[in-house]
Amino acid sequence: MEIRKVETDKKRYLDLLLLADEQEDMVDRYLERGTMYVLEDNGVKGECVVTYEGNGILELKNIAVEPAAQGKGYGKAIVDFLVRTYTGQYAVLQVGTGDSPATIPFYEACGFRRHHLVKNFFTDHYDHPIYECGMRLVDMVYLQRKL
Repeated sequence: MEIRKVETDKKRYLDLLLLADEQEDMVDRYLERGTMYVLEDNGVKGECVVTYEGNGILELKNIAVEPAAQGKGYGKAIVDFLVRTYTGQYAVLQVGTGDSPATIPFYEACGFRRHHLVKNFFTDHYDHPIYECGMRLVDMVYLQRKL
């Protein structure tokens, strides 16, 4: 398994990016200003994009693992890589996600704790309803972990 930085043509991973953020213009808001990594293990299995948000906060804007490779530890390996890579450079790793039983437990298992909520984020910023695990996402839940 290898995690490598993607310097150019980040959109070639659009299918993966859209697994985590299903509206392309929302991905476009952070993709080029962010730092992107892909996890390879006999082919690309996952990706992530992080951005600096000021005040010592590094935000995990997008993380996705190929559906056939989910549940095999690749997502946790990406988070662990980010923690190792950025500890000492930033104070906090933050992630914003929908309040879903598919995502919140994953982040909590990776050491994140709920921090704050942005009401109506998904209804205000997406041009269509977003569903996860059969639930409509409305509010953005931010979780943080110290670096």
